[in-house]
Amino acid sequence: MKREEAAIFRREGILFVISAPSGTGKSTLCENLRQTPDFVFSISCTTRQPRRGEVDGEDYLFLDEQQFSAKVAAGEFLEYARVHGCWYGTLRETVLEALSEGTDVLLDIDVQGAKNIRLQEDSRLKSALVDVFIMPPTFAELERRLRKRGTEEEREIEQRLERGREEMKAWKEFKYTILSGSMEEDLTKFRAIMRAERYLSRRLTLHEE
Repeated sequence: MKREEAAIFRREGILFVISAPSGTGKSTLCENLRQTPDFVFSISCTTRQPRRGEVDGEDYLFLDEQQFSAKVAAGEFLEYARVHGCWYGTLRETVLEALSEGTDVLLDIDVQGAKNIRLQEDSRLKSALVDVFIMPPTFAELERRLRKRGTEEEREIEQRLERGREEMKAWKEFKYTILSGSMEEDLTKFRAIMRAERYLSRRLTLHEE
């Protein structure tokens, strides 16, 4: 075999961040993406109570306020924020270890969390970050989807809608925006982004064996 035929490419992992207003279908999209071994799904910590069917350690790491505060004090979070009265956070070491091993990471976080990651000074994170916003086609459709899932009381629905209206204004801050359609359409669009990012020349390092 000729020397040039033995050359292979390697790359660092990519940090895919998905954000959207509550009720858009972001969690369902991420759940479908988790069915294939394309990346590691980073499990967020939260102080909210588990919803029906959620499993600790699979959907979220459910912590009490004291446990969460201890991790904040220890600097264990890549980002954390208070959303709808509860705390959410992403563990720093889990993400950085996967990226250094060349494994892509998927984060399902809110708009505020995505902004906090963009503000990180770590050059590894800046280089790896690919943030994607899932935009509801209309505010009326966002409300329809939020009410359809039936997991919140009316007061909480109103709070989420009010927050969602503001979050929809943040789409320009993201590298990519997907106008949400059916789940199949959203999956196809996101996978197109994944493929393009994985073949960026700047992400590749040529090695010869």
